[in-house]
Amino acid sequence: MFGSMKRGANAYANIGVETGVLAASPHKLISMLFDGALVAIALAKKYMAEGDIKNKGESITKAILIIDNGLRASLNKNVGGDLALNLDSLYEYMSRRLFEANVNNNPAILTEIHGLLDEIRSAWEQIGPNAAPAPAQMSATAAMDALQNSFAKA
Repeated sequence: MFGSMKRGANAYANIGVETGVLAASPHKLISMLFDGALVAIALAKKYMAEGDIKNKGESITKAILIIDNGLRASLNKNVGGDLALNLDSLYEYMSRRLFEANVNNNPAILTEIHGLLDEIRSAWEQIGPNAAPAPAQMSATAAMDALQNSFAKA
C-alpha cells in the first residue's frame, strides 16, 4: 500500500524537477546541477554515518554522475580557455576523491568535496543570470539533458 504511494510521490517529484528544468535559464540549470551534487554528497555523508552502504554508494554515484556528466561535460574547452581547463581538472579531482570516499568510507573527503562544490556554486551565483554568458558554460540543451539523466539514475 505505502509502496504505491511512494512511487506516486516520486513520480510527482520527478515531474516537478522536469518542469523546473524545462523552464530554467542556462544559469539556473547549472545552479540545479550544483544543488543536486551538494544534496547527494550531504546524503552520502548521512548514510555513511548510519552505516547504510547501499544508499551511501548510490548517493556518491549520483554526485559523481552530476559532476562528470553535467558540470564537467558542460565545459566548452575551446572557448573557455584556462578557466574551463582548470574547472575540468577540479571536477576530475572531485570525482576521483568521491570514489575514494566511497571505497574507504571516509566522511572527511565528502566534507572536502562538498566545500569545494559549494565555493564554486557561490561564485556561480555571484555571476548571476544577467551577466554575459561564461565562455566555459554549456548549452541549455546539454545542461537539461545532464540534469534529467542524473535524476533518472537516482
